[in-house]
Amino acid sequence: MELLLAVVVGGLYAGGIYLMLRRSIVKIIFGLALLGHAANLLIFTSAGLTRGRAPLIPVSGSVAGGTLADPLPQAVILTAIVISFGVVAFALVLFRRGWQAAETDDPDVLRITET
Repeated sequence: MELLLAVVVGGLYAGGIYLMLRRSIVKIIFGLALLGHAANLLIFTSAGLTRGRAPLIPVSGSVAGGTLADPLPQAVILTAIVISFGVVAFALVLFRRGWQAAETDDPDVLRITET
């Protein structure tokens, strides 16, 4: 299962970088979102996959199966989701303002309007 997730993470990173190298700001924003999803999945996969185990220790203090899910990567991923949502929302607002000023999504035209 880890091999499949590693391939998916690699595909998401490759797709995100490919989109960020395109000539459209909309594609750049989609690439940014893909990179955020790839990073979240990488953190989730690197923590190790434990199926059917809760990240909590029962009140008795004994663990029946011996393995528990690590709650720290789950908390980090929740934080990363919120941060990536904020970054993508900020990028969308910047794109909207750029579109209102130049009426194009070509980064070269936006660079020319700065002077």
